[in-house]
Amino acid sequence: MQSLIQDDHNRVLMRRRIDFALKLLFLACTSIGVLVLVVLIVDLLMDGLQHVTPQLFENYPSRKAAQAGMKSAIVGTLYMLCIMLPISFVFGVGAAIYLEEYASKNRFTRFIQLNISTLAGVPSIVYGILGLTIFVRLMALERSLIAGALTMTLLVLPIIIVAAQEAIKAVPRSRRDASFALGADKWQTVSRAVLPSAMPGILTGVILAMSRAIGETAPLVMIGALTYIAFLPESLMSSFTVMPIQIFNWISRPQEAFHELAAAGIIVLLIMLLLMNFSAILLRNKFQKNI
Repeated sequence: MQSLIQDDHNRVLMRRRIDFALKLLFLACTSIGVLVLVVLIVDLLMDGLQHVTPQLFENYPSRKAAQAGMKSAIVGTLYMLCIMLPISFVFGVGAAIYLEEYASKNRFTRFIQLNISTLAGVPSIVYGILGLTIFVRLMALERSLIAGALTMTLLVLPIIIVAAQEAIKAVPRSRRDASFALGADKWQTVSRAVLPSAMPGILTGVILAMSRAIGETAPLVMIGALTYIAFLPESLMSSFTVMPIQIFNWISRPQEAFHELAAAGIIVLLIMLLLMNFSAILLRNKFQKNI
């Protein structure tokens, strides 16, 4: 009996030691990741903070680093977001509503769902090839702003659909039953009971998808977005550039001054991403209070 008690005690001690060792391992992994991130941010700030001046936002790209800015890239990024956002929201949320509320649960819908989930993890360059084939060549949109926006819409649509579906699934069944009990039809239930409850998750998914889109370069490089644009887009068919491409252009130059400008551009891009993520948190909290 005494030996059994001793064996149990030894097993408990062994488990505690393993738990403590794993805790130290996970803490070390987290610390390394945070440390690398801090080092990168500090290095960016040291190189680029001095170049985050009004000139960076007011000047167009130039072959002279002292006169170079990223006005066309910033405006091009904002224009592309303004085109992407309504298209992605309407089609992404609409597809999620159909799949969750209207579509029959059969093999065909499960096949569609599997493909959507798979597309959410496809490398972005694949969407660039698809955009080059459909929008640039087949639809003859050339290297235009609308071609770039539609290509990036393809990139974020699966992410928005999956996020919206998860948000709709999280709405309690009791809300739907209560709406039907009061005499509402299917669309009234979806629009007035389900969507308001799911809106925090939907908006968070949409904004995070937009955040990913403005940091992508490969799809836009594939469709032929230009690296040097010294003018603002005047229409949907105008040539354009975006911030990641402009940063890539500066990084590829041998002069150290352009590398410092690239660091400044990365700082601006990071600030934009942080603001978008912060707005997602604010919107989620606002809608959760109203539910």
